[in-house]
Amino acid sequence: MTGTSVPLPDGGARAERQASPEARRAAGDDTRFTVVAPSGIGEISPGDDLARIVGDALDREGGLREGDVVVVTSKVVSKAEGRVVAATDREQAITDETVRVVATRPSPGGVLRIVENRLGLVMAAAGVDASNTPEGTVLLLPVDPDASARALRAALAERFGVRVGVVVSDTAGRAWREGLTDLAIGVAGVVALDDLRGGVDSHGRELSVTVTAVADQIAAASELVRGKAAGRPVAVVRGLGRFVTDDDGPGARVLVRDSGTDMFREGSAEAYARGVTDGRGAAGSAGAAAVDPGEAEHVAREAGYADGYRDGFAEGFREGTGNPQQG
Repeated sequence: MTGTSVPLPDGGARAERQASPEARRAAGDDTRFTVVAPSGIGEISPGDDLARIVGDALDREGGLREGDVVVVTSKVVSKAEGRVVAATDREQAITDETVRVVATRPSPGGVLRIVENRLGLVMAAAGVDASNTPEGTVLLLPVDPDASARALRAALAERFGVRVGVVVSDTAGRAWREGLTDLAIGVAGVVALDDLRGGVDSHGRELSVTVTAVADQIAAASELVRGKAAGRPVAVVRGLGRFVTDDDGPGARVLVRDSGTDMFREGSAEAYARGVTDGRGAAGSAGAAAVDPGEAEHVAREAGYADGYRDGFAEGFREGTGNPQQG
């Protein structure tokens, strides 16, 4: 078993769910947690009883305790659920799983596609994985990671007789940041978002925007001991029982930002290209004299990348009218 112990900052979740921060600190249960990754999981194949395999590995390490959170990688969940599909062309598999293209860029390995997939997740390659799978196959994400987490939670709770939480994790990049990290794509029995709004900070000021992505933080912490090539797809996080709930909860879907609040639904180059297309259309349908320049400004404000869209609209309008000074 590999593991780590991580000190936590002071503070915690909403008062209605638990004791005060002072009481928890006095009890010594909110300033430290441990993460351990049991060995012995082995290769998972379609149809395997993942709950039994994980439970056996945990039993060899002393089992589970009340309030533990079990983190399982989406890769082994997908394998057990038979999400290994034949695909000589990974690109076609990515297309099949794509709901919306956010951005594409040339890369040394071909074209990198950032897309929204069927789960509403925005990630590279729609989450389609070609690593650690047989030649000529790819691995898709679970059909319903929240349902997978709920089933695994029920089986582990019955086996060990304790209240536990389950997080299904996957690896993704992040806007504005280099590097990859694990995040939660399936959750059962864990507070996915801890809403601290309405509380106060250490200086007595009201918190108005602080909502902590607890499930994502747990997933990221677990990856530090699981690793990418260590053959340890499961981790147990102990010491965060205050975030483990009696019921399954709403799952990881609450972590997906809806379109109404997503300020970056497309890449900058895509915004520019859309502006060019719309500008050409405006020029062709309305004519130079009939287009209100302020209308392009209005439309641009509705775009995620207003400047790029505005510039693209102007370029497209100039092309459409044949007037290099117009737009």
